Amino acid sequence: MLELLKKNKVFDGWHEQYTHASQTLNCKMRFSIYLPPQADAQQPVPVLYWLSGLTCTDENFMQKAGVFQAAAQHGIAVVAPDTSPRGDDVADDDGYDLGKGAGFYVDAVEPPWKEHYQMYSYITKELSMLIESSFPVSDVRSISGHSMGGHGALTIGLKNQDAYRSISAFSPICNPINCPWGKKAFTAYLGEETNIWKQYDACEIIKHTKVTRPVLVDQGTQDEFLLEQLHPEALEQVATAQGADITIRYQPDYDHSYFFIASFISEHIKFHAQNMAITDVQVTLNPVL
Repeated sequence: MLELLKKNKVFDGWHEQYTHASQTLNCKMRFSIYLPPQADAQQPVPVLYWLSGLTCTDENFMQKAGVFQAAAQHGIAVVAPDTSPRGDDVADDDGYDLGKGAGFYVDAVEPPWKEHYQMYSYITKELSMLIESSFPVSDVRSISGHSMGGHGALTIGLKNQDAYRSISAFSPICNPINCPWGKKAFTAYLGEETNIWKQYDACEIIKHTKVTRPVLVDQGTQDEFLLEQLHPEALEQVATAQGADITIRYQPDYDHSYFFIASFISEHIKFHAQNMAITDVQVTLNPVL
């Protein structure tokens, strides 16, 4: 059962925040949803699922990214879940890059994590079913995210291409099996067997999967995590080798922050709208600059 926490009108639509009891994660979870003015039970709107990065909750993107105007223009609902299970009985770590706020969008198989950390199944199954049964939205979906959430968007989108029309990411962790963040998280959640790790690595997935959906990646050249953690060059190399439809844009002087996301989010919304085959915008708003 959904519990409404907040409701705010914005660009003639509604931003709403809810909690619910998750059977997948065995805890109470929170998510935010933006319903554009076009949302109507007689004509459900498509949904963009946004996955946030390390230390974030459902609130960071909704409050900082400036997504509402473009979402309202194109008639797209936006759903931002939390980045991990929460609660006093949920396992955690002293580091910011493991445990609460760092679910990495995988299904953990190692104790103590496996009891709650089933974020892959939560995003791909429970959350989408809950959203589609509770709000005036359709089953037309796309997925996007930032950093750890960019990793989540790429891996979830690529492994479930029938479920998502398009995939995008800002500053994604492209090759987690070969970076410190990924190695730490995957060892904890998935154990020492690296073949399991590869199931959650976009570069490895592309080696064995035909990419049938368009993918857009934006990466800032002044990102402080670019060289050690993100490795977009690995994604670029495997995409070229496999002939995959992946566009990787390097944006000069941008960093890893929400300033970067806010600068290009309207382009990502337009990208997803085009791939969701949205051609009729039912309200007129001031243009996105």
